[in-house]
Amino acid sequence: MTERRAAIVEPAEPELVITRVLDAPRALVFKAWTDARQAKRWWGPKDYPATHLEMDVRPGGAWRGRLRSTANGEELGLGGVFREVVVPERVVFTFAWEEEGERGLETLVTVTFAEQKGKTLMTFRQVPFQSVEERDGHSGGWSSSFDRLADYVVH
Repeated sequence: MTERRAAIVEPAEPELVITRVLDAPRALVFKAWTDARQAKRWWGPKDYPATHLEMDVRPGGAWRGRLRSTANGEELGLGGVFREVVVPERVVFTFAWEEEGERGLETLVTVTFAEQKGKTLMTFRQVPFQSVEERDGHSGGWSSSFDRLADYVVH
């Protein structure tokens, strides 16, 4: 009898999930996500902060932004369309880079906000990604942004 062995390789997880407990009420955190003036204060990683952000926060409304490198001034454009807005519980929008050349897949971002004894449990999901490297790049960028958000909502 011949023994058969099959190697099972799990595909790259196409979803990025980040959770944070923020030391601020849910309504304040939701507003920090949906008011462009506030979002510009924390959006983008520490080394690529937003220089421009505009939002039409309603289903079908567009959003666009620009991030600029603190090291060399390189700018990156990004944008998408809001799919769902449920005050103060949930925001769903598309995300795509707006640069020349090869462009990543348009992704769908879902952010939920849950009240937790005066604090906010924020759950961020982004899907799909073409590779583990692409997902991990977004993970690093969003994690840095959320560090900035955590500082912003307590000041």
